[in-house]
Amino acid sequence: MKNLAIARRYAKALLLIGKEDAQAETYREELMGISSLVEREKSLEHAITNPLYNASDRKKVLLTIIEKLNLSKVMSSFLILLFDKGRIGFLGSINDFYQKLADDLKGIVRADLISAVELSPDTVDKIRATLSKKVGKDVILEIEQDSSLIGGIITRIGDLVLDGSIKTQLINMRESLKRSEGI
Repeated sequence: MKNLAIARRYAKALLLIGKEDAQAETYREELMGISSLVEREKSLEHAITNPLYNASDRKKVLLTIIEKLNLSKVMSSFLILLFDKGRIGFLGSINDFYQKLADDLKGIVRADLISAVELSPDTVDKIRATLSKKVGKDVILEIEQDSSLIGGIITRIGDLVLDGSIKTQLINMRESLKRSEGI
């Protein structure tokens, strides 16, 4: 829990800087890029986060990465600050929070759509438009297929779950029949 609070605080600070200098999108891309790189290359993550290595050597590795990626001055300073404060290990969590905060800033919300069958682009567009109207923001859908649903769709937007799957309807019907038999 404490780690999430730390990550949220750093993400908010970076977003605040991005709002002030109108570079929030640039920082989003740079943070996503370095976070993905470090997550993908476990040896690189190990080289900059493992306290068994000398701190100055770990910092040199980080500085080399920053130089090779040609990151902005603010992002470079941010990453060095994370390193100096012993928070570089939170990079992935900071990125996750930053992405959500940057989406909020742009009026975007991300949703998961799970369907039993592949949906046509028209159907996806109609669902997106309906969800956008419901939440009052632009919706970006992550679409997944799950044949165990039998039919219908399940949509998750943050904590809101809209379950229109046949599987859930059958489960609800079974529970309703069980209750009525017990009368």
